[in-house]
Amino acid sequence: MSSAGSVGGSERLRLFCALRLPDSTLDRLEQWQSEHLREGRIVPREHLHVTLAFLGSRPSTELAAVAGALEEAAAHAGEILFSAARYRETRSVGMVVLEDETGEGGRVAEALFDRLERLRVYEREGRPWLPHITVVRFRARPRLDPPVPDLGQFRPSDAAVYMSALRPTGAQYRVLESVPLGG
Repeated sequence: MSSAGSVGGSERLRLFCALRLPDSTLDRLEQWQSEHLREGRIVPREHLHVTLAFLGSRPSTELAAVAGALEEAAAHAGEILFSAARYRETRSVGMVVLEDETGEGGRVAEALFDRLERLRVYEREGRPWLPHITVVRFRARPRLDPPVPDLGQFRPSDAAVYMSALRPTGAQYRVLESVPLGG
């Protein structure tokens, strides 16, 4: 496990766990965003990821346990392989929905959910985990219809615990801990 930032005291942190993307996938996504997303606020390269679990506001004292749960779930990962399946919009975001080619991404997510629930820091959502990359944010849904980006098949580079800080310009993410995938 490696730490990219430090926090302390009794502060609260908006935390989430995610899979990080390899540079080649980020390169392709950035190119696709610039060519096809004409409305909304483009999600910058350093914020592109595949969310595993959003924990919301948590005491900073829980960070080590959350990172440990992610490390345990990620340590048992087999080959995670994704490909772009379709573009989808919700009320406030556009995303590239991913095909979990081996099913291993879902298994890591489920293992993480179990560990986080045992720690009582997370409550599983009612809907199944949907692997996706949020690529654009907007106030009013533009109903874009871009082609699916050609990302080929790709593997996440690692997993990380992120802190999300809300700013007037949008959320800012910072990696607090990163962990390798697989034994």
